[in-house]
Amino acid sequence: MTTLKPPKSVIGLFEDEDTAADALDAVASAGFEQKEYEILTGTPYPEGTFGEEEPIHKLYRFPLIGAACGFTAGLLLTAGTQLAYPLIVGGKPLLSIPPMAIIMYEGTMLGAILFTVAGIIFESRLPRLFMGAYDTRITEGYIGITITSGEDEMPKAEEILKKAGAVDIKRGWEQTDFD
Repeated sequence: MTTLKPPKSVIGLFEDEDTAADALDAVASAGFEQKEYEILTGTPYPEGTFGEEEPIHKLYRFPLIGAACGFTAGLLLTAGTQLAYPLIVGGKPLLSIPPMAIIMYEGTMLGAILFTVAGIIFESRLPRLFMGAYDTRITEGYIGITITSGEDEMPKAEEILKKAGAVDIKRGWEQTDFD
């Protein structure tokens, strides 16, 4: 029986953008997949500054699906209630559209809002169970490249980061605190 080992993580700190971008190219050319490495920075750089792929966001789908679900729920609630408990009043239709429209509108908005919140949580990759290596110097202006992979790949990852000009390299699995 084989047991799954938790992934290991290593972070290399770089002082400037050019060195970090070159290091990222070296990591990609060494055979690491896009999902195995990540850029950490305290400065808001535009997407693709370091040569990484731009993420594909699909957040717009969540409010549309939520709105459709809310509209359907509002329609079923109002029509179902009026059909289950009919109030027949001299010549008026059984299903009255103006009161139904209010409930369907509110259901549409509620569904869109709830699905948008769920979509934001989903697209933000929350909850994140394995955080990986981190260094507080990232908030001071350093740029970090975190490589998360199997234990046998860690020496290769450390060597790539050293050759690329990392100022410091930390292993995530040996840290007891985030100093």
